[in-house]
Amino acid sequence: MDTRRAVLDALADGPVSGPALAAELGVSRAAVWKAVERLREEGFAVESTDDGYVAPADPGYGAPGIEFDLDAPYTVEYHDALSSTNTRARALAESGASDVVVVADEQTGGRGRLDRSWVAPSGGVWLSVLTAPAVSAARAPQLTLAAAVAVADACRAVDVDAGIKWPNDVLLAGDGGASNDADAGATSRDHVGRGGRKLAGILTEMEGEADRVAWLVVGIGVNANVNPSELPAGATSLRAVRGDPVDRRAFVCDVLERYAELTTDLEAVLSAWRDRAITLGQRVRVETSTGTVVGEAVDVEPPGALVVETETGTVRVHAGDCTHLRAADRDGRTDR
Repeated sequence: MDTRRAVLDALADGPVSGPALAAELGVSRAAVWKAVERLREEGFAVESTDDGYVAPADPGYGAPGIEFDLDAPYTVEYHDALSSTNTRARALAESGASDVVVVADEQTGGRGRLDRSWVAPSGGVWLSVLTAPAVSAARAPQLTLAAAVAVADACRAVDVDAGIKWPNDVLLAGDGGASNDADAGATSRDHVGRGGRKLAGILTEMEGEADRVAWLVVGIGVNANVNPSELPAGATSLRAVRGDPVDRRAFVCDVLERYAELTTDLEAVLSAWRDRAITLGQRVRVETSTGTVVGEAVDVEPPGALVVETETGTVRVHAGDCTHLRAADRDGRTDR
């Protein structure tokens, strides 16, 4: 790492004077001073005391802070507010960029699957990962599943029991799908065990030909520290479930590191997705471009198709809008 990281590491055990830092790091005192000034510009509040420089508190939520702790091959572009991180990532892709993560504190024009609007106020985790994966277009859906696994794992790491609804919605597992009223912990017994309130969603866009992907953008939206009153009915936030805020900087690093790890071994993605799925074993209704499929979701197959056992046989659904149903709902008309 550069001198800035070395300075922060050296300050971890207590105050250190400028001359002592220079001697320890084998650089000039001017280099130490420049490194400290640069750290301050990037949000690391290094203090100067009579005993020397003092280690800063954690940096703010922004590109330098995320990149500082990030063990994944991405650069970070941060915005206080942006219409859409996916839109910005697509523009970067068209300019030839890759391996960039666009992060915004707030999105003013976010959207989800099926072009639905996405509420994305300040306090959430709104980001898009731009890569140029060496995969065929047919395997690209596995990257979406990888992102869902990464988000679910990051939620679990902060003690929120998250599961995945096919293909890529991350829900509060075992939750009752309560509406956003004052009682953030309230649930409806009708939903217990089937997954409930939405924590996060994922939208993937790409460009390429059948045998190769030119670029792929995975947009991830997580209701991290958002007040549930600001969210649509059926959604909740990590803060509401935990009772206290999450460290968004650490959360983003967890998501990106897990996503990078999973994308190096796509063969393992489906197994990981199954282990976190709340759709499998459920009675579902899936709206597809060619009609409605109702039955029991029994598996997911490459590259991410949902296998549904219906009254007339097995159906493999590659794309659609999935709804979990009551087990007693034989005609599939009740939304859950």
